Amino acid sequence: MSAQMLAHPQSAALLDAGRRVLAIEISALQALRERLDESFAAACQRMLACRGRVVATGMGKSGHIARKIAATLASTGTPAFYVHPGEASHGDLGMITDTDLVLAVTNSGETEELLAIVPALKRQGNGLIVLSGRPESSIAKVADVHLDVSVPEEACPLGLAPTSSTTAALAMGDALAVALLEARGFSRDDFARSHPAGSLGRRLLLRIGDIMHAGNDTPRVDANASLTQALVEMSRKRLGMTAIVDDEGALLGVFTDGDLRRALDDARIDLRHARVADVMTRNPKAIAADSLAVEAARLMEEHRINALPVIDTNRRVVGALNIHDLLKARVV
Repeated sequence: MSAQMLAHPQSAALLDAGRRVLAIEISALQALRERLDESFAAACQRMLACRGRVVATGMGKSGHIARKIAATLASTGTPAFYVHPGEASHGDLGMITDTDLVLAVTNSGETEELLAIVPALKRQGNGLIVLSGRPESSIAKVADVHLDVSVPEEACPLGLAPTSSTTAALAMGDALAVALLEARGFSRDDFARSHPAGSLGRRLLLRIGDIMHAGNDTPRVDANASLTQALVEMSRKRLGMTAIVDDEGALLGVFTDGDLRRALDDARIDLRHARVADVMTRNPKAIAADSLAVEAARLMEEHRINALPVIDTNRRVVGALNIHDLLKARVV
């Protein structure tokens, strides 16, 4: 931040207000941590035992928090979704089955729209976990598990806008999600499967076979090919290399731009009559089609190469890829 901005007459007051809000909310979270008890473990156990889904619900700002909690649960191994309590009274209760567990978020514990659907949920046999700021509230009294998310004060100086209270409820939701994640043994691979479009999903799910050049797009020549034939194959396939194969298609070596430069520097090599096998790199690095794309990136970085042949279990060449394919797939 520039000195000119800080010199504004209001800057000090604005900074003080921001710091005061953060201090109040930090204090609320510290109090919440100290208050955590067996009710939290009971809530987790009910969610782990749930044969259906966790249905989060809440009105207003609490509804926004409930929606986020549902999203966090769903992405960390606990099937969950959000239902608006007002819409629930007008048909959306049909989205909740008798195997589902309801997680209600309400600071006051007296939200009319929530209280209106509780009898129907109880008749259906749904378990009810409540996050509220008032343990003595109407909905807390009928909950199977009540989690006290009360706060000493709101950060809003008027005491009106939900601030500390929504932070506390959100943090409790995160605590539930992470505790369940650990209890389920939810892994990075599991997380990637629920986030296939994210960077972690691409790194943990994308296979070489998904991005390699295969069939007629694979650069390869046999060991008796001339250097000229190899160069033509490299130019046509545009991967900066060509695989050298035997009569069975098994990998013998690769010929790259680097091999060409070394051949040009070697006065002993007659480039007009040389076979590509005479100047190729033998025993090259290669990768299997079912390997992770991120493994190809690791090999390229470790060995300072820009392309790899792809082989099957018999070392037959089935494809090829280069660093640009990995960049295009956003693996690196």
